[in-house]
Amino acid sequence: MPKKTDRVTTLPGGLVPLLTQREIETYYGVSDWQILQWIKAGMPTEPFAGRGRRFCLEKCERWHAEQTAQTELAATA
Repeated sequence: MPKKTDRVTTLPGGLVPLLTQREIETYYGVSDWQILQWIKAGMPTEPFAGRGRRFCLEKCERWHAEQTAQTELAATA
C-alpha cells in the first residue's frame, strides 16, 4: 500500500497554490490581528468557496512592497 507521502505531485506549470490565513501569518511572522488590519487596508484576498480566506502570495508581496515604499516615502517627507 503506498504511503500518503508517495502521492505528492508537482503543480502544473504556472499554477500557484493559494495560502490560508494561518500560512500568510507564518510567512510574514505576524499575528492574525495584523493580517486583519492589512486586509482592511487593502491587502488582496482571493475568492474561495470554502471557509476562511485565501491569499495569492505574489499579490500580497506586491501590495506589501507598495505599502512599505509609501511608508518610507512619507517618513522622508
